[in-house]
Amino acid sequence: MKIGVIGTGISGLSIANLLTGDHEVTLFEKNVKPGGLIKCERVNDCLFHKVGGHVFNSKNKKVLDWFWSYFNRDEEFVKVTRNAKVLFNNKLLGYPIENYLYLLDKPLIKTITAELIELSKQPAISPFESKHFEDFLQRNFGKTLYEIYFKPYNEKIWRTDLTKVPLGWLEGKLPMPNLLEIIQSNILREEEKEMVHSHFYYPKENGSQFIVDRMKRNLNIKTGNTVAAITAKDGKLSVEGEEAFEALVYCGDIRQLPAYCKQMLSSNGVDVAYLEGLQANGTSNLFCETDDNNISWLYIPENFTRAHRIIYTGNFSSSNNRGSSRKTCVVEFSGKVDYEVMTEEIKKLPGNLSPLAYNYEPSSYVIQDDRTRKEIAAAKEVLKKSGIYLLGRFAEWEYYNMDKAIEAAFILSDQINKVA
Repeated sequence: MKIGVIGTGISGLSIANLLTGDHEVTLFEKNVKPGGLIKCERVNDCLFHKVGGHVFNSKNKKVLDWFWSYFNRDEEFVKVTRNAKVLFNNKLLGYPIENYLYLLDKPLIKTITAELIELSKQPAISPFESKHFEDFLQRNFGKTLYEIYFKPYNEKIWRTDLTKVPLGWLEGKLPMPNLLEIIQSNILREEEKEMVHSHFYYPKENGSQFIVDRMKRNLNIKTGNTVAAITAKDGKLSVEGEEAFEALVYCGDIRQLPAYCKQMLSSNGVDVAYLEGLQANGTSNLFCETDDNNISWLYIPENFTRAHRIIYTGNFSSSNNRGSSRKTCVVEFSGKVDYEVMTEEIKKLPGNLSPLAYNYEPSSYVIQDDRTRKEIAAAKEVLKKSGIYLLGRFAEWEYYNMDKAIEAAFILSDQINKVA
């Protein structure tokens, strides 16, 4: 088939590579540079991850085998051990915080321990039987740990009422508490090894931009092409009046679907107004030089600063700091924060931070409510009857990391191949 792919983030690049060979694939990208959220640029020859700090690992063997077919893991990547910390009360604690309770002040330790023991006496339920995100956190970590850490940190990121946030969309991204493991971790003081990214792989040169540049090779990409119009004629789909495709994969923002798609959804009973009103937060990222350290991520729950985390990308590969005598990092703020405000905020943070560059991404964190998955599923069913498929964080409104985006592309490529 002739297939069009709209968007060249990791989802678009993955599905295009999976389909190329069996199909004729053309990609459309509104920006001059492919890459979506994982693109990077060099500033003074230091690498700036403009939206977060993207790394790769997966527990899915199929995803791993496919990804490494594009790269020489041993020669082109470094294996990095995750060293995440929590900045709390002017001290660096380990992550996840419940495994490092012994580092808290004694009164807090006693209160939190007593609450955890009381919670252990309650009837066991699956984490995803909780009514909402707040209920999950309080039911599993207790009131005190919720109030001092989980509530302020998550409110910083999501900037929404946690009682309105369902649990399903955060599956795989939350620490799943187990009282026995918490006790053992605090007694034995062992590092967390079960998380997907307890270690990860990172390119020696150019970070996730290296991944983009390798994956875009041999693909037909039309950049600077904002897809505002899709039309249908004789069973074929045209993008901006160009070409005729038997199928389209839309990896853009579902809130900005072209009118043809919205009309189709509306006439088939899908609540388009709801989809257009889906909530997402942007992120403001300040690229900085910092003092030497060995941290990978630093989480900042307290409200003395608007920043919620620092990603020490300069510790992922030494080439990221090539233009500086210091290490580099990205300080992340949820929402739109003015440059002048960010430069004042970093004075409150450790590391003698010095700004190099900044970026604002209007949408990066998607937020679901109880209706979201049902409405997205309905939209998918309607659109695929006309050969239009939704894929990716913003098209499916799922909080995908890189590995999960690739996994979703595998599922969709199988679906398209069955139709073909």
